[in-house]
Amino acid sequence: MTREGTRKVRIGDIWIGGGNPVAIQSMTNTRTEDVKATVNQILRLEEAGCEIVRCAAPTMEAAEAFGEIKRQIHIPLVADIHFDYRLAIAAIEHGVDKIRINPGNIGDGDKLRAVVEKAKEYGIPIRVGVNSGSLEKHLVEKYGGVTAEGLVESALDKIHMIEVFGYDNLVVSIKSSDVLMCVKAHELLAKECAYPLHVGITEAGTLLSGNIKSSVGLGIILYQGIGDTIRVSLTGDPAEEIKSAKLILKTLGLRKGGIEVVSCPTCGRTKIDLIGLASQVETLAADFPLDIKVAVMGCVVNGPGEAREADIGIAGGDGKGMIMKKGQVIKTVKEEELLIELRQELLHWNE
Repeated sequence: MTREGTRKVRIGDIWIGGGNPVAIQSMTNTRTEDVKATVNQILRLEEAGCEIVRCAAPTMEAAEAFGEIKRQIHIPLVADIHFDYRLAIAAIEHGVDKIRINPGNIGDGDKLRAVVEKAKEYGIPIRVGVNSGSLEKHLVEKYGGVTAEGLVESALDKIHMIEVFGYDNLVVSIKSSDVLMCVKAHELLAKECAYPLHVGITEAGTLLSGNIKSSVGLGIILYQGIGDTIRVSLTGDPAEEIKSAKLILKTLGLRKGGIEVVSCPTCGRTKIDLIGLASQVETLAADFPLDIKVAVMGCVVNGPGEAREADIGIAGGDGKGMIMKKGQVIKTVKEEELLIELRQELLHWNE
């Protein structure tokens, strides 16, 4: 099942599935009850490029806060619910654009029916979420442990629990912190499920380990044409999740736009603070919606050649710097003027 073959589902003003672009999600880590802090974080996520945002609703106060939060933000809002069906109903009534539940922990059939009927009344999708950390005991016993096959069976069972109530406005997620298990589960589920898939490596870890695990797992999954919306789960500032997701999609050719910054790894010839310079260029580039490649090189000897495939490049050392286009030096400046000159070139790029 490819992205083109999945159903289309609308979340607020965003469509996923059916060949639509892979949408980027994140989740707030503020107390949802604290409307001001939650809104401020969502606005920062919007600025970073987040397209759908999810907030936890552990209390009725949190569920009731969604109405005010939604009035102050500009992207679709998703409520994350566990166990208490009343929180799901309240979140829907307060205007969320989607709810995320695990039907297996929401309560008995009547409680799940009440949630489904409320979602149907408001016309919002339900994300059916299955996590390897909470796989049912009978499936663990059946498969001799937590396995991709067990995760898929659990997901299909949860989907059916909602379908029996006559509702199919669904998004499905099936996550594990085990990267290869997660990949296999998505490969199996994609053959059985026409609903759009929300993909991610759950509990991936800190900025370093989380990015590596997510890049490997999501890269394999998305490259096979599986996945309609993604979240890179990182322990830290959720804005970092957006940066990583955008770069993963851009690297796979699934998203265009935005400057790509490449830089050399440094060596004994480097006579400039290349690590600091590359970081500054990356920050600078984020302000420009240009679809170009910028190279940052630490050696004035090999810089032009190494930057030949970039649209524009800079190299510095021994107090001077060069501005290059397609590997040809167009300007030599003082080292401390490199960023200023690069900014000027980017400002006038399309002139």
